Amino acid sequence: MTYPEITENETAKAYEKAAQLVIHNVKEFTEVFPDSSSVNQFYKPSENVEWTTGFWTGEIWLAYEQTKDEQLRKAAEIEVDSFLDRIIKKIDVNHHDMGFLYSLSCVAAYKLTGSEKGKKAAVMAADNLMERFQEKGQFFQAWGQLGAKDNYRLIIDCLLNMPLLFWASEATGNPVYKEKAEAHIKTAMKYVIRPDHSTYHTYFFDPETGEPVKGVTHQGYRDGSAWARGQAWGIYGSALSYRRLRDPEYLDIFCKLTDYFLEHLPSDLVPYWDFDFDDGSTEPRDSSASAIAVCGMLEMAKYLPEEKAQYYSSMAKRLLLALVNRCAVQSPEESNGLLLHGTYAKSSPYNTCPNLGVDECNTWGDYFYFEALTRATKDWNPYW
Repeated sequence: MTYPEITENETAKAYEKAAQLVIHNVKEFTEVFPDSSSVNQFYKPSENVEWTTGFWTGEIWLAYEQTKDEQLRKAAEIEVDSFLDRIIKKIDVNHHDMGFLYSLSCVAAYKLTGSEKGKKAAVMAADNLMERFQEKGQFFQAWGQLGAKDNYRLIIDCLLNMPLLFWASEATGNPVYKEKAEAHIKTAMKYVIRPDHSTYHTYFFDPETGEPVKGVTHQGYRDGSAWARGQAWGIYGSALSYRRLRDPEYLDIFCKLTDYFLEHLPSDLVPYWDFDFDDGSTEPRDSSASAIAVCGMLEMAKYLPEEKAQYYSSMAKRLLLALVNRCAVQSPEESNGLLLHGTYAKSSPYNTCPNLGVDECNTWGDYFYFEALTRATKDWNPYW
C-alpha cells in the first residue's frame, strides 16, 4: 500500500481536534448520553441504555487525560454515578457487553481518579457478566435467555468484554474471573477463525453437550463472508488477550487476522462494512472497523519482534491517516460525533438486520478513533 503514514504533527492536530469536539459535545451529553448512532450525522440524546453508552464516557476520560480539564472529570463522574445506578437496578444488562459499558466508564474512573464508585460498579458488572458463562461449551453466551438453543452462542465482539474480568481478578484478588475469561478466549479463538483467517461473527454450540455446531453471521453480509467490524474485534481482541495471557498462539492469530484485514481493504484504506465488497462498490463503509483495528495494531506492536512491530505500526499509521483525511469530523456544525462513515448494521438478503446507523457516526467508532489518536500520541495506559 502506498498510502503515507500519519506524521507526528498531523496526529497532534487530530488529537487536539478530537478533544475539543468532546469538550463541545459534553455540554449536551452529561446527564444524558448520545444514542448509539447518529441521524443525519447528529446524535439524539438517550438514557443510559443499550450496549454503547460507555464509549461516550470513555471519550470524556480520553479528553480529560489530554486536557486535564476539571469540567470533563466532573461530567465523567456524573456518568459513573449513572452506571452504578444502572448495574444496581439491572437496567438493560441482560447481555454480554459489560466490558464495553464498564471498562471505558468505571474502570477508567478507578484507574484515573481512584473512584471507589467506579470500582464498585465495575465489579458488579463483572459479576453480572459471570452469570452468562456456559460450562457446556466454555463460553459467555452473548444474548437471549440463558441456555436457549436459538441463542446458545458466542460472538467475536465479546473478546473486548474479557478485559473487564481480568481487571476484576486484579481488583478483588479472586482468580475465577480471569479463569472464565481465559476459557472463553480459548473457545472463541478455536471456533470463530476460518482456515483463510477470516472470522465468523457468531458461533453456535449444542446446549446439551457443549459441542460446536456452526458459525453464522448476524451483522455480516452472509454466513461465509467476513464482517469488517467482526474481523477488527478479532484483531484487537487477540492483542488484548495476549496482553493479559502472553500466549504465543495469540501473536500468531493476531498476525493472520490483521493480514487478512489489510489485504482486503479498498485502495483508500477505509473498509466497506463487509469484506465481500471492494473498490467500486456502492455499499457503505464502516470507518469504525478501521479505528478498532488501528488500536489493536498499536497495542500488539508493544509485544511483537522489532520488524513485525514496525510493519504493523506503519500500517496502523496509514489507516489512521486515511481516517483523519476521509472520515474525521472537522467542526461541531458538521456533526456532534468524531468519525463519519460508520455503519451500525446493514441489511442483506442473508442476514436479519434492519438498516441502522448506515453512513453515520456511531459511538464506538468515535471512541476507538480517539483511542487510536491517543495511542499514536503517547504510551497510553489502557482502560481495558
